[in-house]
Amino acid sequence: MSRRETGGRGDGRMSLLKGRGEPRRGVYLLPNLATSAGLFCGIFSIVQTMEGQYVNAALAIVVAAVFDVLDGRIARLTNTASRFGVEYDSLCDLVSFGVASGLLIYRWALMPWGAWGWLAIALFIICAAIRLARFNISTDESSPAAFTGLPVPAAALTLVSVVLMYKYLGRSGLPDKQVALLLLTYMLALLMVSNVAYASFKQLRFDRRQPLWLLVATILALQLVIARYELVIFLFMTVYVLSGPATWAWKKARGLPPPAVDDDDDADRDVGDEDAAWPSEGG
Repeated sequence: MSRRETGGRGDGRMSLLKGRGEPRRGVYLLPNLATSAGLFCGIFSIVQTMEGQYVNAALAIVVAAVFDVLDGRIARLTNTASRFGVEYDSLCDLVSFGVASGLLIYRWALMPWGAWGWLAIALFIICAAIRLARFNISTDESSPAAFTGLPVPAAALTLVSVVLMYKYLGRSGLPDKQVALLLLTYMLALLMVSNVAYASFKQLRFDRRQPLWLLVATILALQLVIARYELVIFLFMTVYVLSGPATWAWKKARGLPPPAVDDDDDADRDVGDEDAAWPSEGG
């Protein structure tokens, strides 16, 4: 049996499993159904892209990102996280956020570039796979503060946010999409495999009591998302992507040490009691 089949976590984690007996059979339904729903959205996005329905394809990736958050939350709340769920989630992320978003941007903006266009998408998908694999072989103790490199879902959402923004503004006053998307795709690919730290938001706990004003603020934010979701997604992803290099440059200029980082690509990939001997994998 290959290392991948036995968990793909490296010798450090495999040694922790010695003497633990046979692995448990079966899978947990709830979190893996949420993960499967995200994969379904990714496949639907690919189909919509092939049919030229680019806005629908972009929205499907946004919905896939919602399910990507929900599966981890469900696993935590129901104590049903597992090694299978972590591996399955990574494979689904590669399809939903790597392949689907890459194909969307290629068909929507990069086809006129010829070889440069599909090579940019190839690099994006390869870097997404590397980013996910880096998490899967990580043996470091995780930190709740930050990720190492731009998370794959964030990179995909940044690409699709441009598609939605062009639809919102009707292309008026926007730069040529062929040039902008080519440069953006290369930049996002490199940020995914960089050592730049990004906020993980793992410290946010929605299962605990919070101030009343936070509930009101959340309702107002949801109303804004419903009314102008294209603008909200675009602005949020722009700020998030730029926050990593900006924070790195600021700390470099002040001579401060870089923050502790976590190689987990999903803020909610926790390990349950079945995997309690493994190093902590997140929130």
